[in-house]
Amino acid sequence: MSTIVISEIGENHLGDMSLAKTMIQLSKKAGADYAKFQIYDPHKTSNDDPEREWFFKVALSRANVSDLIKKCGEIGIKPLFTVWDEVRAKWCLEEGLDAIKLASFHIADRALLEIIAGSFKTVFLSTGMSSMEDIKAAVEILKVEKLYLLHCVSDYPLKHENVNLRVMNKLRQFSEHVGFSDHTIDTTAILAAVSLGAEVVEKHFTISKDLPGTDHIFSATPKEFENMVHEIRKIELLLGMSVKTITPFEIEHQEFLRTRFLH
Repeated sequence: MSTIVISEIGENHLGDMSLAKTMIQLSKKAGADYAKFQIYDPHKTSNDDPEREWFFKVALSRANVSDLIKKCGEIGIKPLFTVWDEVRAKWCLEEGLDAIKLASFHIADRALLEIIAGSFKTVFLSTGMSSMEDIKAAVEILKVEKLYLLHCVSDYPLKHENVNLRVMNKLRQFSEHVGFSDHTIDTTAILAAVSLGAEVVEKHFTISKDLPGTDHIFSATPKEFENMVHEIRKIELLLGMSVKTITPFEIEHQEFLRTRFLH
């Protein structure tokens, strides 16, 4: 089974819908399965929030969401949205989406979890800032057809020594489907996660690390993302099956060596 690769465009479109659509195209070209965006209500930010102006700049409207979904359909990549409230979850339902993403801090939002559980077939849930008890409680609510638990450390950018990928194995006690949402500045952690059995990986995506905004530094450029996907597919090939096999070349050498050197 191929690893699901999510291109987290997030807010890196800078509020420019033309750029957002270009990034969808580039994500598809780079090999992503999903193009993902964040949708929230900027009016809910406090007046003294230093990022309030930024939230208003990059917030997506209902019409924007519809437009981006249409663009994804045109080029053959799946749309995905991280929703911050019930209203935006409803937007996704109205658009006919059956998959949704929940950010780490929503793992304790019981009301939103219950809405999601009753509406979507597939849920991707990040687990940053969460205890195992938090995760267990959320999973008990999210009785959906397929729940992907994504190991995540909510540190930006994330240092390699804090990635702690072996936690993915612990998450399997709650769901058979686990993955990794990355905030490191390169793609090494993503590749290691795939080697450890991640079924889904999420990497932030940007057209330039020099653009304004906080996420670009730990985002992959189109070329970096493409190389990452290429390496993921190579790792999948290397991992093979959980069955011991003998290749035709080995069979030849087995016969030669055993008859010649074993007595």
